[in-house]
Amino acid sequence: MIRRLNLNSDLGESFGAWKMGSDAAMLRIVNSANVACGYHAGDPSVMLKTVALARDGGVSVGAHPGFPDLQGFGRRRMDIPADELEAMLIYQIGALDACARAQGLRVTHVKPHGALSNIACAERKVAEVVARAVHRLGPALILLAPAASQMALAGREMGVPVVEEVFADRAYLDDGNLVPRSQPGAMVHGAEASLAHVMRMVEEQALVSINGKRIPVKPQSICVHGDNAEAVATAQALRDGLTQAGYLLATIPELDESSKG
Repeated sequence: MIRRLNLNSDLGESFGAWKMGSDAAMLRIVNSANVACGYHAGDPSVMLKTVALARDGGVSVGAHPGFPDLQGFGRRRMDIPADELEAMLIYQIGALDACARAQGLRVTHVKPHGALSNIACAERKVAEVVARAVHRLGPALILLAPAASQMALAGREMGVPVVEEVFADRAYLDDGNLVPRSQPGAMVHGAEASLAHVMRMVEEQALVSINGKRIPVKPQSICVHGDNAEAVATAQALRDGLTQAGYLLATIPELDESSKG
């Protein structure tokens, strides 16, 4: 049996005169793009351009909503009332979907960014806000959620299609959450180390923590952060290594369809 995996990246994070990442190069490697929606990064022109590049490369497009925090790149905690946060999520997803529809595509998945994602992974109430926003936008919209997270659990309990991801360039705590970027060892550096990290997780079907603890999961998608200076080399190494190991790389909608079949 051929096993499918998805390779995704967070892209479209430039805005105005400020440039971030190598989106064109990444979109020649990954299968799915999580495109910033203007709150933590991105702007309307960047959103349209990124979607066009994804369309031309056969890459599926997802919304990457975050806290309204351009200065902090969406990596600072914000405590926002549930109804307001839900509205912010719907607003951002809708904005990117309009950019996609203007170019013949649709947004197929949602992946929260930064601090919003970290909080929703650990705190059930925030996870439910995320899941409810996705659910309200239609039964076909997929939630791309970190493996073994409250977000993934909340999505499934609400009837939202969920694809679980692991991170190629981030280390894990013993509880399955990411090591905070402020702590030593949070990042996995280099293409070879990232490939070894990913192969361990997909072959063992487990998150492997920084202390060696194993948490059983079924990884479906692998994220390479587009703002990492080593992102392109890492993504290429992952694509090559996974293909050579016999994995078939697919878009997120293709993963979801294969799981139903």
